[in-house]
Amino acid sequence: MGARQRFAGVPGNKANLKGWLCIQSGSSYDRPPRPVYPTGLNRVLPAQGFSLSELDDAGVDLDLAERLGLPVDAGRIGAYGPNVTVLRDFVRSSRQPL
Repeated sequence: MGARQRFAGVPGNKANLKGWLCIQSGSSYDRPPRPVYPTGLNRVLPAQGFSLSELDDAGVDLDLAERLGLPVDAGRIGAYGPNVTVLRDFVRSSRQPL
């Protein structure tokens, strides 16, 4: 199986593959997700942390983000939809008892 077949349908680049597979398989996260930001067509790069608007859209306050170990970058402006979705799923999975 070639690299094109393995990564077909995966949004962005291979750096976010672990988070994508966790979302797709429905498994729980073992560590906080890494935020990304779009840089062009079909390309994303890792970000320093989640923006305040992404945290707000996902319903996460700064205290909860600190308790969960989420990276926060107060200098980033705007919200990227996939980051908000990953945050919501992470918070849901962290609230479920093992």
